[in-house]
Amino acid sequence: MTYGWAILVVLAAIVALAYFGVMSPGRFLPESCTLPSTTGIACLDFKVTPVSAHVLLMNSGGRDIIINNMTAGDCGYYTSFDMPDGTSHLFNLTGCSLGSVGRKEKLDLRVVYTDLYSNFVKEASGTLTAQVS
Repeated sequence: MTYGWAILVVLAAIVALAYFGVMSPGRFLPESCTLPSTTGIACLDFKVTPVSAHVLLMNSGGRDIIINNMTAGDCGYYTSFDMPDGTSHLFNLTGCSLGSVGRKEKLDLRVVYTDLYSNFVKEASGTLTAQVS
């Protein structure tokens, strides 16, 4: 009977910690921005606020491209932008509703671009994990 009460107290403590977010696995995710290296588009830096996301991209694919649009979660950038090979640009994605400051968000990052050598429209998909500031 004593072991039963001890187990009950331990379970109650675990439930309380989980309820208050102490054991939330999202708190332990590192901040990162990843895109497939095969695209030649690299995510150099980023910042996420409750209403916007700012992503610094670099074109290192050996070809000039046009960024057609980019989304990160419900944030978006929908204006075409020329990016010659070797250049970088800070994209400001707006229209977000990301929640409160201090919270970690994991967003699906999607970049639609045109390769100017082949004129093919391509897509790069990755993730953006950041703390809302």
